[in-house]
Amino acid sequence: MQAAWVPATPPAPCIDADACYAGMKEYLTSPEAHQMSESDLERALQKHGQELLRQLLQAHLAARGPGDAVGPVRDAQGVAHPDRREHARQLETVFGTVEVDRVGYGRAGADSLHPLDGQLNLPPERYSLEVRRCAAEEAAKHSFDEAVRTLQRYTGAEVPKRQVEQLVLRAAQDFDAFYEARQRTPVEAAAARTGLVITVDGKGVVMRKEDLRAATRRAAARRRHKLRWRLSKGEKRHAKRMATVAAVYTVAPFVRTPEEFLRSLAPLASRDPTQAPRPRPVAKRVWASLEKDPAEVIEAAIREAKHRDPEQTQSWIALVDGQAHQLHLLEASAARHAVRVTVIVDIMHVAEYVWKAAHAFHREGTPEIEYWAMTRLRAILEGKSAAVAAGVRREATRNKLAAATRAAVDDCADYLQKYAAYLQYDGYLAAGYPIASGVIEGACRSLVRDRMELTGARWRLHGAEAVLKLRALRASGDFDEYWTFHEARERERHHASRYADGVVPPVTSPTPPVTGPRLRRVK
Repeated sequence: MQAAWVPATPPAPCIDADACYAGMKEYLTSPEAHQMSESDLERALQKHGQELLRQLLQAHLAARGPGDAVGPVRDAQGVAHPDRREHARQLETVFGTVEVDRVGYGRAGADSLHPLDGQLNLPPERYSLEVRRCAAEEAAKHSFDEAVRTLQRYTGAEVPKRQVEQLVLRAAQDFDAFYEARQRTPVEAAAARTGLVITVDGKGVVMRKEDLRAATRRAAARRRHKLRWRLSKGEKRHAKRMATVAAVYTVAPFVRTPEEFLRSLAPLASRDPTQAPRPRPVAKRVWASLEKDPAEVIEAAIREAKHRDPEQTQSWIALVDGQAHQLHLLEASAARHAVRVTVIVDIMHVAEYVWKAAHAFHREGTPEIEYWAMTRLRAILEGKSAAVAAGVRREATRNKLAAATRAAVDDCADYLQKYAAYLQYDGYLAAGYPIASGVIEGACRSLVRDRMELTGARWRLHGAEAVLKLRALRASGDFDEYWTFHEARERERHHASRYADGVVPPVTSPTPPVTGPRLRRVK
């Protein structure tokens, strides 16, 4: 019999998606849709649209499979995996659940290798990397419960709370490696006249007892409450673990007089509108850690500064609050790295001591107390802290203050004398240096307090650390760059590392879909 050519039926990899799309168009022309408000239509289309996108993704994955390897498949030890068998797995995506059919190559006593998983960079767990990203961003912004609700409402993924917590841990695991890798890349030199500021502080986080530091845990175990059913005045229910918060940023010089600085402390409505605006910090990186000791965080801050200014062409400034241990660690780290740093004690902490001393002489809310405090602060800003310390002591003696009342005065004088070397504000203002630690105070609030102090929250260490890292990435504007790095590391960990020479074997290319009639030979 003579062979004849007849048209062949083209494959239809998107047949389900086409049907879904047709259903959406039909729905929009239905009487039901014509009775809906615009917002109801948006919600309905979003739901149907997610299913359409899921169908499209499913069709693409089906076309990519099953991922036959082009050549022999060998594991990281160079041993061949000759046994070929097709496996299916489910993947939870932002559009919903899809199924991935792929070839596994195995041998006796070893796990199968799936080259298509490596090409697609599929994670080992059920949830896709994009679901992980969404969970990480939402959990960094809100509570875990709120993250679950947001994922349910705006994606097609179903992720229980416990799984969200685990995804957050995995999402943050490359934080240190990301910044270490970035510090190996040269950066463009900043202007020589700008200031490079390093600032650190601490903020407590309520932890479960098993995750407190050893000394704090022992103190908590010894604590006994006076009453059985409620706390007495001054008692705390839970102990905290201190997070060390750090920031590094660049700022242009801003020369001011002591009087100009004092006027900037006034309420916004009372400030001079002609006063020049303060320069904003740029290239700001902030982060916090509960796991690492303060020394490690401060060391990381010095390394970050050295990466930005390896030749030390900028003026290095360290803003601290006068905490003795923190100050010692900062100076010791600067000495190890042989860098010159001008250490400045935050003027706002000094002001707190001055105002407490003022209450020993004058009543709250009177013009006299304000005049007393502002006069001493002006003198301190003029570089006369030692004279102020001596003067307030003499005034306390002259007024014969009682010991309890005088304690605040002596605390203020002691503080001014102890940190006199770091209170040379007249020189700092003339050089245009910042003298207030608003950046680090803001970081303590935005990184730690706003997320970690939710009502009733008691944190486990690793979960809290992961959330702090993700919040730091978002606050520093590094999240998108980090995520690209994280996905590359995931490919290395779960795929490339399992194959010979660290290379995932290439797979056969899918056959392009037929776009028109095709002839087939029949007999």
